[in-house]
Amino acid sequence: MASRWANDEADKVEELRRKKDKEEKKRLKLQKQQEAEAAALATQETESRPAKRRRLSTGEDDDQEVPKPNEPEADRKLIRFEAGTWSPCRHVSHFETLNQIEEGSYGWVSRARDTTTNQVVALKKVKMDYAQDGFPITALREIQILQRSHHPNIVSLQEILSGDDPQECVLVMEFLEHDLKTLQEDMSEPFMASEVKTLLRQLVQGVQYLHTNSIMHRDLKTSNILLNNRGQLKLADFGMARYTPPPNAPLTQLVVTLWYRSPELLLGTRDYSTEVDMWSVGCIFGELILKEPILSGKNEVDQLSLIFSLCGLPSEKTWPAFYRLPNARSLKLPRDPQHKTPGFNRARFPFLTASGIDLLSALLSLNPENRPSATDVLSHPYFGEQPKPKPAQMFPTFPSKAGQERRRKRSPNAPKRGDEVQGVKNVDFSSIFAAREEGEKGAGFMLKMA
Repeated sequence: MASRWANDEADKVEELRRKKDKEEKKRLKLQKQQEAEAAALATQETESRPAKRRRLSTGEDDDQEVPKPNEPEADRKLIRFEAGTWSPCRHVSHFETLNQIEEGSYGWVSRARDTTTNQVVALKKVKMDYAQDGFPITALREIQILQRSHHPNIVSLQEILSGDDPQECVLVMEFLEHDLKTLQEDMSEPFMASEVKTLLRQLVQGVQYLHTNSIMHRDLKTSNILLNNRGQLKLADFGMARYTPPPNAPLTQLVVTLWYRSPELLLGTRDYSTEVDMWSVGCIFGELILKEPILSGKNEVDQLSLIFSLCGLPSEKTWPAFYRLPNARSLKLPRDPQHKTPGFNRARFPFLTASGIDLLSALLSLNPENRPSATDVLSHPYFGEQPKPKPAQMFPTFPSKAGQERRRKRSPNAPKRGDEVQGVKNVDFSSIFAAREEGEKGAGFMLKMA
């Protein structure tokens, strides 16, 4: 039974109105969503579109097609740099030992072949004489310096090998056919003047790189200078090398092989720098000319005697700091200002030009402050006069002895860790020029090159 208050017509009208309102709200909501999506899409297209650039015409490329802005850009190749990674060391079993080359103060050197690539390399097995004290500091310095040194005149360290013993450490370096000492012993005649200049220039270029990077080699000698059959010279054996310390930092005086050791080291100084390397360069320079060491002393006292006989006696004028050195007080030297002592003995090098004598005497200056730097040596007039340095490509080749023979003549080894400093005690150097005076008075003549 229907209610008497019911109005069916009015209810239908109201329900129809509500339905229309509901549909209108849905339509407006959908319209707002579509407008928001369209605005977002337009913003994205604007951001992704490349900025318009003003085309500058040079008159040459006017006929080239201009790329359309809507065309997709080609994928750009990223530049990737190879970075060092951590990886385990290879085992020594990957190398076949061909022959032993030599035993040095800090390791054994042998020639070997990589079984993977058939490349011939040089292996240096580090000596562990003081294993109880840990890994040798000399080997750590050598590895660190070789890893950071990249120069055509410095031997390259390729990798480090491990052995069956956890303490075994082997350095893999490039193999060069000769070292200067063995090569000169097998030569019938010394190097030509042009060849000496080529070798000396490459030697000084390697030393310049080290000194520029604050590295002292401290054991430059002909047996540590390698040469390949393409005329390229490289410095090797960095067992005594180290970075230059701050000023006035105490250093060990027992460095550099005796025949190439500077006078300030022989006299006990502990404050030195790259000048000790330049003295060694001068000794090597003279050895290349004469084909034999120029200062081959038997001990420290004999070495000082040979140095003073070649370079003259020090004085307050030529070397003011000489008498402040620890071992200088025990030397008996004339301190009379009126007493004149001979200077550099030029007669030892009769075939060296005046410019060459000037360079050699400067490198062998008793006063370290008077020795030229490596940069000064490279700009010396000696390299610009005739004959000019021979190109490395035209350097003569020699049979390699590194693979088959040991050295026949013995030479002093580099100082070892733990050795005692012999020192220089009371010695009288007042009569070391007697032989020179007798030789100058003798008969005969000598040709001098202009």
